[in-house]
Amino acid sequence: MPASNPRAIDKARGLDADALMFDLEDAVAPEAKPGARDTLLAELGAGGFGHRRLIARINALSTPWGEADLAALAQAPVEALLVPKVDDAADIVALSVAMDHAGYNPAVALWVMIETPCAVLALDRIAACAATTRLAGMVLGLNDLAKDSGMAQLPGRAAFQPVLTMAVLAARAHGLFVLDGVCNAIDDLARLEAETVQARDGGFDGKTLIHPAQIATVNHVFAPSEAELAEAQAIVDAFADPANAGRGALRVAGKMAERLHLVQAERLIARATSIANRSGAPATS
Repeated sequence: MPASNPRAIDKARGLDADALMFDLEDAVAPEAKPGARDTLLAELGAGGFGHRRLIARINALSTPWGEADLAALAQAPVEALLVPKVDDAADIVALSVAMDHAGYNPAVALWVMIETPCAVLALDRIAACAATTRLAGMVLGLNDLAKDSGMAQLPGRAAFQPVLTMAVLAARAHGLFVLDGVCNAIDDLARLEAETVQARDGGFDGKTLIHPAQIATVNHVFAPSEAELAEAQAIVDAFADPANAGRGALRVAGKMAERLHLVQAERLIARATSIANRSGAPATS
């Protein structure tokens, strides 16, 4: 959401979102950027955001506002900086060093937008920086990528499927999380749901949104269903049964379950537990 809009930020304190990204970049006009920075610092200082993770998207350091954004947020209560327009590993190293020099707490992570053709071609090199820098996650920016590449953002996102897949694989190879890009069709919840299912089934950890009306759909899609949880619990119980000690593969509800399925089942249950702990709701969807 625009960091220049205190009314929207206040409303965000009650939204059923996992994280809030306060934008100083594309959502703020050039002449409004200094004021937006001041507004964001004041709102962050006021607090009241509860369980929601707080992320600030700054302007690229190559812009007239990036350095000031970086310096101003050094002591702000944010979990991460989200930085746009990175192209390769050297950008990640420079950003991480700049955060160190600006005095950021070591716990404040670096997230980056994957939104340029160069970044897509350098996905593995960028993700590998997680081993030696603050880099913790990647967020797809398909709007900018579409602008720079000429690829059409049509329903189904067929032109972007290779990018989606490679981003997930790069993230998994280097221990990062990865979030899908936004759906621009605010009033088309069917398209949003289709994109979100595509992201979930494609291995993404979540999806970024541009309007509160989209939150419920995405939460529903990414939350495990009762049937999925029941199947996962059956797998966990089967492997925990002393009668199955030492076995690497079992028959559970008519399906083969190996140790790798146990890992997946435990991961699903952990996600449901995290959702329940966050919202106070039952661990089902």
